[in-house]
This record gives sequence, C-alpha cells and structure tokens, in this order.
Amino acid sequence: MAEVKIPAKPRTEFGKGAARRARLADRVPGVVYGHGAEPLHVTLPAYDLLMALKTPNVLLRLEVEGGKSELVIPKAVQRHPIKIGILEHVDLLLVSKGEKVTVEVPINTEGDLAPGANLLEHVLNSLPVETEATHIPEGVTISIAGLEAGDTIYAKDITLPKGTTLAVEDDAPVLHVVAPQAEAPAEEAEGEGEGAEG
Repeated sequence: MAEVKIPAKPRTEFGKGAARRARLADRVPGVVYGHGAEPLHVTLPAYDLLMALKTPNVLLRLEVEGGKSELVIPKAVQRHPIKIGILEHVDLLLVSKGEKVTVEVPINTEGDLAPGANLLEHVLNSLPVETEATHIPEGVTISIAGLEAGDTIYAKDITLPKGTTLAVEDDAPVLHVVAPQAEAPAEEAEGEGEGAEG
C-alpha cells in the first residue's frame, strides 16, 4: 500500500473552542500515539485527510511542521453525526516498517448464490487480521458462487494475502446463506379471513 503524505501542524490549544477554531480553518484535530512516546497533538488539512481515509487502513506519512516525519495508520475517526464529509477528530497510531498491527479489512464478495431467493447474511462486515503495517491488504475477496441456504463461510476458509494472519477465531462465521422467510403467505391468509367476516 502506498504512503499518502499529509502535512501536520503541532497543536498547543485544547478543548472544544480550539477544536472549533481548527475546523473553521478547514483543519481536523488529531492525536498521534504509540511506541511508548508522548502523544503528539496535531491538526491536519480536512480535505486531504478525508480523501486519504477513503482507503481503509490507509498508511499516512505525516510531515510535521518543524521537520518531523511520522508513519501512522488511522485508529479511530470521529465524523460529524449529521454533516456528511465532516471529520471531527482522528486518532493516529505510530507504525514502523516491518511492525505487525491488528486491523479490520473490508470483506468483498464475488459470484452469485445458487438459484433461488436465498439471502447472504454478513455475520462480520470486516475481517480482523494481523499484518505488516506497511503492507495492509485493502480487503479480502470471498467467492459465494453456488452457495445454498445453510452454507456458512468461516474465517479459516478465507485466503489471506502473504504475511497476513487471522486476528479472530478460525471457526468464527463470516458469511451465512439463509433461506427467505415464508411470512408473506400467512399475512395473505389473515387478510382473506378479515374479508370473509365483513
């Protein structure tokens, strides 16, 4: 995964007022922590950060004002509860090349279920894995071709990229195929009964 460079400014003001001023200046307050170092409080350009976060587990190269350069991954992102595309705060975890980190990667599916009106249930929306910080996979792809009602795909069934291991139990269900619920005919029958009475 390529690094995305983002300029960062050290932050000396704290509290809601300072955070509001930062956001008015199109900057997102954040904190960088990890490796036993003192947390580094920064502000980041809002648009650049928003674009970078479109990639899950993006690897960021923070170019901190004053000459410091840090390699980080997003650990927690607070978004505005109503306004789409507005970031409130970001927690960034320091990483180094070769270091292993535990992250959640998106699960993608390919293929079609066996004929019928069966439904695919995502038991997990993302897969917890341990992987090198600088080689985090963008996701895992699972073939659902031909799966029928009752079929389940477990974590151990998923092919992981080289250097990546599961950070969840092998027998954790990930996807499950369920038969459609047969509720519609019962409702129709009730409707007919009501009509007969009137």
